[in-house]
Amino acid sequence: MGEESQHWQEVRKRLKNHDPQVRREALGTLMNAWREGEIACSPPRDVVNMHCHTFFSYNGYGHSPTSLAWLAKERGWHALGTVDFDVLDGVEETLTACDTVGVRGTSGMETRVFCPTFSDTEFNSPGEPGVIYYVGVGFTPQPIPSSARDVLRDMRTRAAQRNKQMISRLNAYLDPVTIDYEEDVLPLTPSGNATERHMIIAYDRAARERYPEREDLLAYWARKLDLDVATVNEFLGDKPYPHNEIRSKLMKRGGVGYTQPDPDTFPPLEQVTEAIIASGAIPSYPFLDGTSEGEQDMDRLLRFLIDKGVGALTVIPDRNWNIEDPQLRAQKVDRLYQVLNLARALDLPVLAGTEMNKAGQRLVDDFESEALRPFHTDFMQGADWLYGHTLMQRALERGYQSEWAKEHLPGRTERNAFYVQIGRLVEPGTDGLVRVARLNGVQRPTDILAQLRE
Repeated sequence: MGEESQHWQEVRKRLKNHDPQVRREALGTLMNAWREGEIACSPPRDVVNMHCHTFFSYNGYGHSPTSLAWLAKERGWHALGTVDFDVLDGVEETLTACDTVGVRGTSGMETRVFCPTFSDTEFNSPGEPGVIYYVGVGFTPQPIPSSARDVLRDMRTRAAQRNKQMISRLNAYLDPVTIDYEEDVLPLTPSGNATERHMIIAYDRAARERYPEREDLLAYWARKLDLDVATVNEFLGDKPYPHNEIRSKLMKRGGVGYTQPDPDTFPPLEQVTEAIIASGAIPSYPFLDGTSEGEQDMDRLLRFLIDKGVGALTVIPDRNWNIEDPQLRAQKVDRLYQVLNLARALDLPVLAGTEMNKAGQRLVDDFESEALRPFHTDFMQGADWLYGHTLMQRALERGYQSEWAKEHLPGRTERNAFYVQIGRLVEPGTDGLVRVARLNGVQRPTDILAQLRE
């Protein structure tokens, strides 16, 4: 039994391989084993994770879109939504892998934008007025218009330039430990989209090579981070790792690698919104915790964003309730409830996830917790809504932003309700996709739903 278990662990590891063919073959092996009863998967249950980063940006557990799809299958998730910083590299793989395993799948992109209207206001990017973390959800592999491609290409280019500039500043400070972006950082990624965490790993590795003796290594980092050796010894393990302590000291506000963004650092909110909508996807605002100046008036913010084209709210609930300090926890839960109740009032679908871009974050939220139970239905409906949009866009090009939707479902309430029902009615997988595609000649939403119910 031990050998058999070890075998399947090795197969699961291949789901995280940088070679897509290796990932596909590993998933096929696991699915065949599941069909033959050699391995078991949990029955479907009402849990979702609609905001998981993959290794196409950074995943704290090394998950690819394929390994996340298998994780969802193995643990009985109702739906999975992947997201990556500044790129759409994981979209097709996510949807294909979710089809294979029979899990409702969606995919999107997260980025940062600049909002000229509120250039002096801090929102969900701490210490950076006018800068907003922003999400596009419900992308499909269908061709993206050239105007949107240009925006997406610019976002990727800007991210790489920011990384290189940061490395230049850090190399000057961390000398004699230095790294090269192309040689030391990019090989850590499957498609050349590096993040700060990849750079920390590269610096950690370079420091270990420069100072092979543990005592010298600890002394080096203690000196560069202005920490005592005992503190460094506590977090610096035996292998290169994206340590939060190094990141916060060197790369975040106040660190030598950090530069305060200006209006030209990130693309304008309106430009990115237009690109997301032109691609058939849906802009979403990722709520932080309601404590910044901008988030203290979420009603004003969400109404402003809805007018711009935002169609959903993204939340990471665990950081708003799973807090040891009871007073802080009560404050954060209250803020979370305020924004979730506001989303209900505005008929704004809510997408809940755990990010997974740092080790230690939950694989899936605890929806049975006292804090989240009151909004469990909202989270499930948000997942069905996004899957319903994704399915209709893939099969018929009739997603949430389509001309068909605008003509037949002009109101936000009725449009949201339609895609929620689609997402709940149609089982995931290629059969469901074909089933919807056969309704090409059916125009009225009520007729589509009626035929799907049959």
